[in-house]
Amino acid sequence: MIKKILAVILTLLPLLPSGAQEKETFLRQLQKRDSVLIADQLVYGATLEGITEGAALVLPEYDKAQLTEGVEIVKPWQLDTIKKHKDNVDVEASLTITSFDEGEYSLPDLKIARTLKDGTTDTLVFKGRPLTVTTIPVDTTTFTVHDLRGQIGYPLTFAEVLPYILIVLAVILLAVVIFFVIRYFRKRKGAIFAPPEPAHIVALRKLDQLRGNKYWAPEKQKLYYSGITDALREYIASRYEFGAMEMTTAEIFKYLKTIDFPAEYKEPLKDLFETSDFVKFAKMTVDDDYNAKALPLAVRFVTDTYQTQLDEESEAAPEKETEKK
Repeated sequence: MIKKILAVILTLLPLLPSGAQEKETFLRQLQKRDSVLIADQLVYGATLEGITEGAALVLPEYDKAQLTEGVEIVKPWQLDTIKKHKDNVDVEASLTITSFDEGEYSLPDLKIARTLKDGTTDTLVFKGRPLTVTTIPVDTTTFTVHDLRGQIGYPLTFAEVLPYILIVLAVILLAVVIFFVIRYFRKRKGAIFAPPEPAHIVALRKLDQLRGNKYWAPEKQKLYYSGITDALREYIASRYEFGAMEMTTAEIFKYLKTIDFPAEYKEPLKDLFETSDFVKFAKMTVDDDYNAKALPLAVRFVTDTYQTQLDEESEAAPEKETEKK
């Protein structure tokens, strides 16, 4: 037996007489059971009683961390003071052991050497104990091997699904917002950079919406004549560059006398504007013959004056080229 001096100077002295003395060991389980099962851990050791100041103990050392064949040492020697007296103490020296094989084992005797303060040495022999290690018995007559079971599936609750629903709705809402924001800025950009339509195109489009006789009924004539005169006001304001939209009929035609305005349209257009005023403000009803002539007159005026503008621009172009040269 290889002995290892732990150099544990215990401020202790033995009360036992010199020479080998045999005492009982203790063996107790860390897990409280009726029997010792495989891999259970136990505390195996001895109690040294009545130790006074000045002794050194030498505890046995075991090879390969085995107490005996089949019994492993889990934790090495531990020394604990378990009781104090007036002039001495009781000390417990123990190992933590276990076994991974079922069977009967005889634990070895514990031989602990101690050296007294005066230099004399004696050996304390603690008698070993039997250890029975068992395993959980299996009833082979009724035991049946079963396949591994999968995880138990539980139905989803609304509270579990709600966060995912909210995330999906938030993503959809964000996508819709982004779509409309991009659409808004594209339209705005297009409105800013798109060149304005020619005045005659705008006027002819509005007049074209009034074609047919669906607006000739007495209750719709106000809409019919307002549409015609409003389109003509916008066109005249753009074509002749004055504020026709804010003027009355009398003011418009008074101003037209001062500029180069086609003479053949002065009276017909004045009559059309005055008739429109009577329809809008005096609730006058116009006959179908006049209704049929009103829209073609407005279209003809826009077309003829725009053509005159084109002719004037084409005649002015060579003169500009000559001036540049």
